[in-house]
Amino acid sequence: MSRLLVSVRAVYAALCPTTVRRRRGVTGCVYPGLLSSAGKKDLVASELPVLNEEELEEQFVRGHGPGGQATNKTSNCVVLKHVPTGIVVKCHQTRSVDLNRKRAREILREKLDVALKGELSEISVKKKESVQKKQDKRRKVNQSLEKKRLFKEALAAEPKPTNTDS
Repeated sequence: MSRLLVSVRAVYAALCPTTVRRRRGVTGCVYPGLLSSAGKKDLVASELPVLNEEELEEQFVRGHGPGGQATNKTSNCVVLKHVPTGIVVKCHQTRSVDLNRKRAREILREKLDVALKGELSEISVKKKESVQKKQDKRRKVNQSLEKKRLFKEALAAEPKPTNTDS
């Protein structure tokens, strides 16, 4: 079981969620599947694994980080553990327990998808596509800059017409 947990962490580390700064100085993690949750959802929910509530252990612990008494004295941080795989998710993105529970389950479903399908998971595929798009864009920019440089060199190498009327 610990071997699976390590490989899940290694796979998910490759998809590394990034830390971002939010309103009121609260920092949190943005997971690839949650990036578009404000408007459109890219992932198809039917393709993610279904969570069985009997396989989950849920705890509510005290919040942490900036925010003072409002976050440090309330137990609105959700710790969700999937017992069969040992995957643990901690979510303290909002002050609402209900929203944190919902987001923790979404994150757990995405982590399970990565653990079960590996590189064929939705998140991995989306991540690879975005990396490929970035590389293509960078390559095009470099080609454009190279063309401009060559054009400037060609203009500089041309002999300038001289004025011999004097």
